[in-house]
Amino acid sequence: MSAGVGAQTSAPTTAPATQASAAAVRLDLGGFAQAPVGMPAPPEVAARAYILQDLTTRQTLASRDADQVVEPASLTKLMSAYLVFQALQAGKLSLDQPISVSERAWRTGMTGASRSFIKVNSQVKVDDLLKGMIVQSGNDATVALAEAVAGSVETFVDMMNRQAAQFGLKQTTFKNPEGLPAPGHVSTVRELSVIAARLIADFPQAMPYYSMKEFTFNGIRQTNRNLLLYRDPTVDGLKTGYTDAAGYCLISTARRTGPAGERRLLSVVVGTSSTEARASESQKLLNWGYSAFDVVKLFDGGQAVTQAPVWKGRSDTVGLGRTQPIVAVVPRGQASQVRTVVTRNDPLIAPLSQGQAVGTLKIRLGEQPWQDWPLHTLQAVPEAGWLGRAWDALRLSIQ
Repeated sequence: MSAGVGAQTSAPTTAPATQASAAAVRLDLGGFAQAPVGMPAPPEVAARAYILQDLTTRQTLASRDADQVVEPASLTKLMSAYLVFQALQAGKLSLDQPISVSERAWRTGMTGASRSFIKVNSQVKVDDLLKGMIVQSGNDATVALAEAVAGSVETFVDMMNRQAAQFGLKQTTFKNPEGLPAPGHVSTVRELSVIAARLIADFPQAMPYYSMKEFTFNGIRQTNRNLLLYRDPTVDGLKTGYTDAAGYCLISTARRTGPAGERRLLSVVVGTSSTEARASESQKLLNWGYSAFDVVKLFDGGQAVTQAPVWKGRSDTVGLGRTQPIVAVVPRGQASQVRTVVTRNDPLIAPLSQGQAVGTLKIRLGEQPWQDWPLHTLQAVPEAGWLGRAWDALRLSIQ
C-alpha cells in the first residue's frame, strides 16, 4: 500500500484495511460524499449560495444553501454543451459540419447581451458555434446547436430534462437551452455542480474550449467573461452566468498538482454582486480548498486493497480495488489519523465479472467516519466445474 500527503506534512501511518461484512454505503447526489463533521470552517463568501467540490475524491468540502432553488442563468449552457458533445461522440454531428442559422437562433441572440454575432441564414461550423456558446456565452449559438442536435428547441429541452433525470437531479428543470429567464427554469448549486462534474469527466475534450480566453468570428473579437482564466493559471474553466434574478454567477474549476498527484476542485457561486465579486469569491473558495487540506494517497489504481474469498469459482480469491488511485482529503495536519476498513457483500459467488462492485472501503479519521469508496473486482472469476461448484455448495451449507 502506498501513502502520500500534501506539502508540509509527514507521511501518515495508515492502518491496514480490516474486513467486515456489510452492504456498501450509498454516496449522495451525483456520487459526491456529503461533507463530514470535522471539516475546517470555510471562508466567508459573499454570495447567495455556493458549493465547493473535490472532484478527485468526490467530496463536498464546503457549501451554503446548496439545495436552495436558484435561477441558473447561462450556467444552463453546461447541460446544453453536454448534449452537444454527446452528439459529437455519437457521430450525429462533426466539428467541421456547417449549420444553418435559423431566425429563431438569431432572434434569441438579440435578447440580452450574450450573443456571438452569427447572422440569420448563414452557415456556421459546429466548432465555431461551440466557441460562441462556451467562450462568448452566445444565446444565438446555443439555440443553433440545440436545433442541430434535436431538430427543434423544444425537443432539445426535453433531452436536457431527461439527462438531468438520468444524473439523479431532483430540483433542476430546464425551459430553454440558453438560460434566459423563464417560469420554472431552476436548479441548485449542488445540482449544477453535478452537471459540471459530469461534463468534465465524460467529455474531457470540452475543456480546451472552456479554457479559451478569446476567439474571433466574423472579424469580431470575443473574450471569455471568466476572469479567473486571466488571473490563475491553474483555472481551466468553466462558465459564467448573469440575470437580474440570478445575480452574477460562476462555475470555476482548477487543477493543481501536489505530492499525492493531481487534484481538481470545482466551485459554484451564485448571486454575487458583480463580475469582480463572482471571480474573487470563487478564487477565495478554490484557494481555501487547496490550502486547508492534505491529500492522502491510500492505494494506487489497480492495486488490491484486499484479497476476498470466492466460492464456486476457478479461483479461490479475487483482488478488490479501483482502476483509479484511492485518495482521501483530510484537514491539514491530520493525515496520520486516517484508518480504513473493508466491508464486503459476502459470500462472493462466481461467476464474477471484472469491475463488479462487491464491497466498500470505509475511510475513518480517527474514530470518525470520513468517506466511503466502492470496491470492484480487479479480475473476472469464471465458474468452476460442476465438481468444484458442488464442493463449495456443500461447504457453504455447513458454515
